[in-house]
Amino acid sequence: MLDGVSWPRELPDDQGCPLPQNSPIIKSLLGSSGPVEAREREVAKAKAINALLIRPIGILPAKPGDPIRPFALGLWAETRVLLKPEISVSTLRKATGAYVHCRTYQMAVARPGSIRHDIKGKPVEPISDADRLDARKKYENFRTRDGSGRRKVRHAG
Repeated sequence: MLDGVSWPRELPDDQGCPLPQNSPIIKSLLGSSGPVEAREREVAKAKAINALLIRPIGILPAKPGDPIRPFALGLWAETRVLLKPEISVSTLRKATGAYVHCRTYQMAVARPGSIRHDIKGKPVEPISDADRLDARKKYENFRTRDGSGRRKVRHAG
C-alpha cells in the first residue's frame, strides 16, 4: 500500500499492455510525470561510475537535484569503451548495476512520459510500455522489502 492505494497482487501481462496513464495507482506511486531528482545516494553512485571512465558521461547526475535520466538501449556498449584500461569490465558492470537497479532509477523509468537518454544526456526515445511496467513492478518490490532484501513482515496488532 502506498499513499492509501493498494497495488493489485497480479499485475497485467507485459505483452503490449499499456500503462494506464491516468490511474490513481500510477499517480500515487510515481507522483507527477516530471523528472525524478537525484539524491546524494544516486550522485555518489554516478561519481563511482564516472571514476572508472576516461571521461565523465553526461547522462549521470552531477549533484543532488539533477534529474535521473533513464539510459538509452545500448548505452552499455558506449560506456564500456570509455573504461580506464586498468579497470575491469566487471567493476564497471557492478557500479552501473548499482545505479540502474536502485529505486529512484526504476521510478524514473516507470514515470508516465519518461524518455530514454543518450550518453550525453540528450533525449532519444520514449520508454516502451513493457519497460515502464517492468520498472513499476521493480519499484513495488522495493516498497515491500525491509532493506535487507527480505520481505517486510507485518504484524497484526
